[in-house]
Amino acid sequence: MHNFKYSALIVVLMSVLVACNKASTEQTGSAAPAATETASAGNCALVSTKDNSPLAIKVVATDTPEAKEFLATCVNPYTKKFVADAEAAKAGRKVMTLNGCTGCHGGNLTGLMAPSLVKSGGTGAFDTKWVYAKNATDKGMFETISNGTPGTSGGVMSTWHSQLPGHVGDGLTTDDILKAIGYIRSEYKGDGEKTWLK
Repeated sequence: MHNFKYSALIVVLMSVLVACNKASTEQTGSAAPAATETASAGNCALVSTKDNSPLAIKVVATDTPEAKEFLATCVNPYTKKFVADAEAAKAGRKVMTLNGCTGCHGGNLTGLMAPSLVKSGGTGAFDTKWVYAKNATDKGMFETISNGTPGTSGGVMSTWHSQLPGHVGDGLTTDDILKAIGYIRSEYKGDGEKTWLK
């Protein structure tokens, strides 16, 4: 019985590792967006965390009013709402849980194989600061989640936005990513400036 528990644990950990690393194999051969492409539908010019190339994310017919507002202004309408209302923030937690984000960042966002998102301290190099300084803004975090990361923290994060090539599975909508960011902000425990609340 003891060996069975260890075997089950190994299977679970391997599944999480495969999910977190899936993007690096899916992205092989996918072209980066051309620099001449429109970054977005509004005034919010989005760029890749990987290489600063424009991200071709635009308003689509199925976008919520909140998604359209963000793409025009770079301001996430969910952030202040979720920080003030823990019940509303559950919508963002649901996005993160159902899409496997917590498999790498942890159920309480304190980090497992990926950095902590609550920044409440710890022993990891990025448990108290953002891996990418741009993540101190909702625009920056949206860019990081949408197109993934180059692996500065020791691991590569997948491309998640459904409008970008090489995204994981069905991808996430603009609205899904904004809800996840709002939830992350609602759980932040660090002592850094909360620029997203300004």
